[in-house]
Amino acid sequence: MSTIPAFLDGLSLPAPLREAIARRSATGPAIKICGLSTPETLEAAISAGAELVGFVFFPKSPRHLGFDTAAALGAQAANRSVKVGLSVDADDALLDAIVAGLKPDMLQFHGSESPARVAEAKARYGLPVMKAIGISGPADLAAIAAYDGVADRILFDAKPPKGADLPGGNGLTFDWDILSGIRLKAPFMLSGGLEPANVAEAARQTLAPAVDVSSGVESQPGVKDPARMAAFVAALRDPKSMEALGSAGATR
Repeated sequence: MSTIPAFLDGLSLPAPLREAIARRSATGPAIKICGLSTPETLEAAISAGAELVGFVFFPKSPRHLGFDTAAALGAQAANRSVKVGLSVDADDALLDAIVAGLKPDMLQFHGSESPARVAEAKARYGLPVMKAIGISGPADLAAIAAYDGVADRILFDAKPPKGADLPGGNGLTFDWDILSGIRLKAPFMLSGGLEPANVAEAARQTLAPAVDVSSGVESQPGVKDPARMAAFVAALRDPKSMEALGSAGATR
């Protein structure tokens, strides 16, 4: 039986990376901490137990990285946690630079990329691709069908307010009941307003195989707080939380 979290199982990942994650033998959802930007906070995220670490390439974001910084952080995280390169409607030149600098294990598309663009990127780079879909109400689920089976993974995030500069990292939640009973070909990740105080309930309610946090573990926009990152991971790894998640799964 695989000891890789269900969200990551089946993805094409380097063998040393898979082995490093398997050695942690953690139960519960896979955890992604996104928007990391310094060696110290990256180390704190990995040490806390995050299976995935995200790096943002979007100039409007306070978490945006330059390519020199990305290369250094990518080397630091190599074969320790899954490196995810996040972009928003990026052209090939930007994606080429992200892949060359960060050397990601996965690409995350957080804009209005079409299913054809997702498929094109998968073929061009030979990397798994995760597509983010903004959710504010049940009608937003209609967008999933076009991506499910094309993207390797789906990320559900709170839809940003009208006129917002950022497609994610806005600290907003959505009604998790919208995802009740959802069935997808691709495993999904839950995002949007998660923080140490609510992540265990979010995972219990949605049975998400993975969760994603950014602003919920920051002391100010773009500045990760090591103590909050550790608390976020602990909230999901606590034995009582795991028991509750197991009970929820058994009743569905």
